[in-house]
Amino acid sequence: MHGPHRRRQSPRALGPTEQRAVLDVLHSECFVDQAPAQVVATLLDQDTYLCSERTMYRLLASHGEVGERRAQLRHPSYQRPELLATGPNQLWSWDITKLPGPTKWTHYHLYVILDLFSRCVVGWMVAERESSTLAEQLIAATCTRQSIRPGQLTLHADRGASMRSKPVALLLADLGVTKTHSRPHTSDDNPYSEAHFKTLKYQPGCPIRFGSVQHAR
Repeated sequence: MHGPHRRRQSPRALGPTEQRAVLDVLHSECFVDQAPAQVVATLLDQDTYLCSERTMYRLLASHGEVGERRAQLRHPSYQRPELLATGPNQLWSWDITKLPGPTKWTHYHLYVILDLFSRCVVGWMVAERESSTLAEQLIAATCTRQSIRPGQLTLHADRGASMRSKPVALLLADLGVTKTHSRPHTSDDNPYSEAHFKTLKYQPGCPIRFGSVQHAR
């Protein structure tokens, strides 16, 4: 049986001493901020040849020194929410959508809390503005009406301003409700609320515009 294939080392490969010499040059004050292509070109102008540009990249990569040297903002890796409901009042989804008002550029805001197991609307509200205070009041009233116990419920939402607001977060902590959020710019992490709103707005009986907040309600 043949063992694992080992790549044969080129007889022209740099030895440890030569590799150290190349790295010392790349780390020197005059070349530390330059790309290998610039280093090779500058050394050739000085009648000096250490190795090829590709070899310099290979040496830098083996020491973990290839990459962006400037301080860059690193976005965290968000995990896809995996939620499961085996009965009612275990998992709710909530969102806010706009309803067109009587004139152009006017809207009313529809808050809806949906039970994902039964698809029942357990709480809703139509208001003239989007507010974390109103959302807090709706969630508190809905939890009281459904007799939610601490540790019983998970509430899922997207990453809107009201959903991530401090008053809502504090309320959920006081109620013992676990909160989860969708990944940024990922609408299908909250598909049930989105589908519910689309069904509402696309049904034939939905008005094109609502004459007042009472009409919307």
